[in-house]
Amino acid sequence: MIYLRLFWEFFKTGLFSVGGGLATLPFIYDMSDRTGWFSYQQIADMIAVSESTPGPIGVNTATYVGYITGGLPGALAATLVTPDIIIILIIASCLKKFRENRFVDHAFYGLRPASAGLIAAAGFSVVMLALVREDAFKASGNILDLFSWKGLALAAVIWVLTNLVKKTKDLHPIFYIAASAVVGILAF
Repeated sequence: MIYLRLFWEFFKTGLFSVGGGLATLPFIYDMSDRTGWFSYQQIADMIAVSESTPGPIGVNTATYVGYITGGLPGALAATLVTPDIIIILIIASCLKKFRENRFVDHAFYGLRPASAGLIAAAGFSVVMLALVREDAFKASGNILDLFSWKGLALAAVIWVLTNLVKKTKDLHPIFYIAASAVVGILAF
């Protein structure tokens, strides 16, 4: 039964998440709240793994959740998310024909800010998980425990290297992903 539920949850996620992999994150948070299959911290780990491995984040996340929930059969059940493929094929076949239609144009215009909002909300959630330690603050009451200072320092260094230092500005993102993984292993 868990395999059918995994398929259904990711079928719905694939059907309604417009805007790419990060737009699926609000659905993933909701799934976490409803099912209890994984925690918000595990979502942050999923994002880190999904972003640093080849393939779309939505598929990688579905595979990850399926695997931790139901092993290899669960990974297969969650990954067989067919709405994306079906919808893309339908849109591709119709888009050429209806691209000049003002209703189609207006629909795409309306989807852009909705997708941007979903991605911004997901990004904010990831930042909060990675850099804010609300549980430590509640336990100690010390305002200095509210932030992950090592995480903030790493984020600041990455920002400086990708935006201000000319020699490192144009390095491939995989360099920063690999370097961050090494720093995480050694420093955290």
